[in-house]
Amino acid sequence: MRKFLLLTLIMITGGCSSQDWRSASREPAGIAYAPENFSDAVIEVYAADAYSWRGWFAVHTWIAVKPQDAPEYTVYEVTGWRVKSGLPALREYTTPTPDRYWYGAKPEKVLSVTGEKARALLPKVQEAVARYPWADEYTLFPGPNSNTFPAWVGLQVPELELDMPFTAIGSGYAR
Repeated sequence: MRKFLLLTLIMITGGCSSQDWRSASREPAGIAYAPENFSDAVIEVYAADAYSWRGWFAVHTWIAVKPQDAPEYTVYEVTGWRVKSGLPALREYTTPTPDRYWYGAKPEKVLSVTGEKARALLPKVQEAVARYPWADEYTLFPGPNSNTFPAWVGLQVPELELDMPFTAIGSGYAR
């Protein structure tokens, strides 16, 4: 029994990084279209393992859009710590690198739409973002959370054909 408890303890503590969030990587992953080399419109959704032990079970997701000829992307994401600070959960910022590591976790593209389709859907995505009903709320489970947000946008703009990852806990809250 002692060996089982010791093994369980090692597995639990071994999955938690000793690195704190302040020093975890936020470097670009190199999977986004570089705005200086790609002039067309882009709509992308990214997912990366959630920070710390949450990454064993769930991902954090966000949306990045770039109009045609834009020098940067606009990134939309929802985070809980903003609410705790009295700010809206939904954050918008611009960056040439929307594919940054999520506090040590490398992101993957969940969706990538470019060209004419992206140009046509971009206003619909931006309108959906503006109407997001839980912009000031965050609840880890069952939601609304970071995964509820892209799922809700995907429901508002079905032409995106967004298929959220199984580990996007909280994405079902949008239904």
